[in-house]
Amino acid sequence: MNSTRRSFDAAVVDAAITSRMSARAFTQQAVPRETLEHLLQLASRAPSGTNTQPWKVYVLQGASRDALVAKVCAAHDAFRADPALASHYLEPYDYYPEKWVSPYIDRRRENGWSLYGLLGIGKGDKDRMHLQQQRNYRFFDAPVGLMFTIDRVMGRGSLVDYGMFLQNLMVAARAHGLHTCPQAAWNVFASIVMPHIGAGADEMMLCGMSLGYADEGQVVNSFHTPRVAVSDFTHWLD
Repeated sequence: MNSTRRSFDAAVVDAAITSRMSARAFTQQAVPRETLEHLLQLASRAPSGTNTQPWKVYVLQGASRDALVAKVCAAHDAFRADPALASHYLEPYDYYPEKWVSPYIDRRRENGWSLYGLLGIGKGDKDRMHLQQQRNYRFFDAPVGLMFTIDRVMGRGSLVDYGMFLQNLMVAARAHGLHTCPQAAWNVFASIVMPHIGAGADEMMLCGMSLGYADEGQVVNSFHTPRVAVSDFTHWLD
């Protein structure tokens, strides 16, 4: 392969990675099944320990998508009205730390208040916060919702493998003009999601994802999270 071809390939890959973002508003434009199958095939090239390939994917479109949205939004509203319902909605694993420390809590706060600030949602505006959070459970209007599960028997190393699968999927989607939003927000309603998608008792919900064509006219999609410099997280050993 000549240097010109290598440079072109590198630019395409770089662009797919750097243009990936968590889109929070989508158009209603449908995504063909063959496109979804192609993206999932590309994602499946992710490495996994001893080639275990631990991913299981459930694709929701049309009536199945809409029915799940209705169920979870109703539960989300009920949960807000009666916080005692928390015992009914437990996350399957500890996605976030039990105790937040710097710099992670600082980045989390910056992320949340930057997004709310862009949308004009003040700290005391609980109603609008609730509605914005509920956008997660509407897949941000994306026509495709994805749910990812893993067999409970698998170890923590398989979560590393799964992360590479998800990243492959999101980067491949960008290369095809699509956007995504990976969503741990669905996990709290795993008790509703899992029976809806027909997942077995031996499976654990990992996360959800919205996929479709971003609505570029929505201000929320102008929100891009910052990244720390390479020098902040890298140690060079000579």
